[in-house]
Amino acid sequence: MKTNDLEERVIDFTVFIIDIVEHIKKTYAGNYYGNQLIRSSGGASLNFGEAQGIITNKDFIFKVGLAVKELKESRNSLKIINYINEGDEIKRALLLKEVEELVAIASKMIINKK
Repeated sequence: MKTNDLEERVIDFTVFIIDIVEHIKKTYAGNYYGNQLIRSSGGASLNFGEAQGIITNKDFIFKVGLAVKELKESRNSLKIINYINEGDEIKRALLLKEVEELVAIASKMIINKK
């Protein structure tokens, strides 16, 4: 997979997150985890985007590492939202699968740069 394809995939993940969060009930828990999910998925997208313009391997590894951290945080929030049955069930399942794949791909990119 080309890096640019992965960048688009991370952006699509963030947009899909925003869509599912819009359909979560406006309760304290729904607002809290929905907001957290938007922040962490957006952070992953922005950090991965920044990594595309970096010249040194060390800086690239750092930025992609931050993206992986944010993706893992997104995964945890998604699991919580899944456990409390908020949002569309099919979309939640797709997002959980996608976040696992994104973490694996980005982690492999870090290993390959070392």
